[in-house]
Amino acid sequence: MYFDLQPFLENEIVSLQPLQKTDFETLYSIASDPLIWEQHPNKDRYKKEVFETYFTGAIESGGAFMIYNSKTGTTIGSSRFYEFDKENNSIAIGYTFLSRSHWGTIYNRAVKTLMLNHAFAFVDNVIFHIGALNIRSQTSITRLGAVKIGEVEMEYYGETQKLNFIYKIEKANWEAYTLSSI
Repeated sequence: MYFDLQPFLENEIVSLQPLQKTDFETLYSIASDPLIWEQHPNKDRYKKEVFETYFTGAIESGGAFMIYNSKTGTTIGSSRFYEFDKENNSIAIGYTFLSRSHWGTIYNRAVKTLMLNHAFAFVDNVIFHIGALNIRSQTSITRLGAVKIGEVEMEYYGETQKLNFIYKIEKANWEAYTLSSI
């Protein structure tokens, strides 16, 4: 079965569309906020030259998305699928950031739900790499039922290695979680 890394995904809250090279300025207008990156391993990503490296990695990944608010049509962030591993029947979701106006709301959950539902049509395990100091993202992902399974020194595209925690959601656990939240 073919895993489409960049489908169009949408619900009543968000729309995820494949990231295009022409999306740089729009996405950078959000990413230029230093507070978005304060807990991230690369705290300088708000700088244009640093964000250009991030953006190049996103385009080259073939799995990156622009995230839109479904009601307003405005761009609110980005996320991506990466590290599809056929042998371990897994895919990673990450590199997610949202504009601060959408923090602490339903938007991150809506994004992850769309991506998880899509991923679990093809794999049994979804992995998340989250910076060791990124408490906000760690808290958010555990609320979706993810479990910390390890730690790894990880190099982001064109950046130095940083300590990340590895979280995992298994398909059976996701199905049980979604049923319990209905």
